[in-house]
Amino acid sequence: MNDLMIEATDVGKAFGAHKALDGVSVAVPKGTVLGLLGHNGAGKTTLVNVLTTMLPPDAGTAKVAGFDVVRQAHQVRSRIGLTGQFASVDEGLSGLDNLVLIARLLGASTKEARKRATELLELFDLTDAAKRPSRTYSGGMRRRLDLAASLVGHPEVIFLDEPTTGLDPASRLGLWEIVERLVTDGTTVLLTTQYLDEADRLADRITVLAQGKVVAAGTSAELKAQVGQRTVTVTLADVSDVPKAQEALERAGMQPVPALNTLTAPVTSSRELAVVVRALDEVGLEATELALGEPTLDDVYLTLAAHAA
Repeated sequence: MNDLMIEATDVGKAFGAHKALDGVSVAVPKGTVLGLLGHNGAGKTTLVNVLTTMLPPDAGTAKVAGFDVVRQAHQVRSRIGLTGQFASVDEGLSGLDNLVLIARLLGASTKEARKRATELLELFDLTDAAKRPSRTYSGGMRRRLDLAASLVGHPEVIFLDEPTTGLDPASRLGLWEIVERLVTDGTTVLLTTQYLDEADRLADRITVLAQGKVVAAGTSAELKAQVGQRTVTVTLADVSDVPKAQEALERAGMQPVPALNTLTAPVTSSRELAVVVRALDEVGLEATELALGEPTLDDVYLTLAAHAA
């Protein structure tokens, strides 16, 4: 049985001579998060607009919840929620009235609409501000209300287009926790972001876009292993020992880079820590600290961006 909730194959979209999307393919199983990474202009928002039926693709096919985004657009829209880069709530209405209005537009009775609005305000910790005009909300509160609005219709799939842009760290963390709860309950999420820590925490798989093309795809660990570089950092008690330690590591076949009282060298596995210890021991030195650094998504992204340029 095919449990893919988002499936795009060789999707293309051009604006004049500019190819915003060039043969992009993604697949997102039910109850998982796909993180879509890329710089401004990479094609992230264009892909979201195609998958949410706001833009027709010029080439390729795309399905959401099993429905074609072109031929079955109405069925797609009834099964998705979308939170864009900017809050879309009516600032003149209260948080409660915003959610009730959306529920009524989706066909709920007044009683049902108020019940659903109350549930969401509680879920997003907005109950105390329910009757205040949303223009009085903080940035974090507005983003939570915006996400709540996208959930009014009980969507199976949610598209979050850079949802935490401009939020303070505490608000970002709160939004992450909400997304994690939604996924635990079986919701499927496509998240576009420029925050690598956000993708690292939330995404089951990551697709990296550059100039409208997929340049890498996999889990965070797979991408780090593919592109990133482990390092070992040696900290010495006395900065005067650095030249001696550097020569010892170089004789052991390593390429250490000195900085104050530390030396950092790329390694391929944790087993090379033993090589470092032996090399230092041979010259009568002992590290006060020995740390193995794992590659980060920052390393991955910067490497891929450089290759795509």
